[in-house]
Amino acid sequence: MDNGSNNLLGDFLRARRESTSPAQAGFLHAPSRRTPGLRREEVAMLAGVSNSYYIRLEQGRERNPSAQVLSALARVLRLDPDATEYLYSLAHPWARPQVETGVMDQVSPSLLRLVNLSRHAPALVLGRRFEVLAHNPLIEALYEGMTHIDHCVRMIYLSPAAVDFYPDWEKAARAKTAQLRTAVAADPDDPYLRGLVAELTAASAEFRRIWALHEVQARGNEIKELRHPRLGDLSLSWEVLSVSGSGQKFVTLAAEPGSHSEWALRELVESLTVPASV
Repeated sequence: MDNGSNNLLGDFLRARRESTSPAQAGFLHAPSRRTPGLRREEVAMLAGVSNSYYIRLEQGRERNPSAQVLSALARVLRLDPDATEYLYSLAHPWARPQVETGVMDQVSPSLLRLVNLSRHAPALVLGRRFEVLAHNPLIEALYEGMTHIDHCVRMIYLSPAAVDFYPDWEKAARAKTAQLRTAVAADPDDPYLRGLVAELTAASAEFRRIWALHEVQARGNEIKELRHPRLGDLSLSWEVLSVSGSGQKFVTLAAEPGSHSEWALRELVESLTVPASV
């Protein structure tokens, strides 16, 4: 899944070790070093395991660490709850919930009606593979100038306008890539997800760079910072509701009352309702 690697646990531990500074781990007066992050022996010492055991973990020769070892590694590497859950899923893949692999999502008629009834707010249905399964006309108006709007991850990496559309493109790309890695961990044999990672790896050097960071993040509510080509900078709340039993998400975007973003959304609504002059 990771560019041919079958050592996802070791790859993840190495990436997070290299991104954890000695100061973060409590080595306040560590001398300068040629390579970034912690040394293997430092992680082993702080986690209470032998250096040889930790090396076997990174090399993929030890694949069954105990819950106590995983908890210690999460602490040493300063993993947040999403990254900790991901670590456990890599170490104990048999504990993952079974997902029906290869079956594409279908949106129920009632959910489609809900999307179409959202006339004053951009609304969409997001599949578990990051596909935009349905959306109302306001989504197209909001994402004016963007390509690949039928897929959240492809849009960030393959749309030529993405770098300008997201004021902080790096933050947006890293968040979506971290969410993709979490989805892959939950269903590593899904051919669609495997193909998506292979496609983006071949098409984008930026994806290859960010994917190699091994960051993980669950999907949820967040603030979207966007730069509309006509209406300027927008700050919108991305509100997510899970659809029971489907893995799908119903998403709406809302603006703070009285803000420029609220005015911009009204402008988009009016642009869709006012007939074009002949």
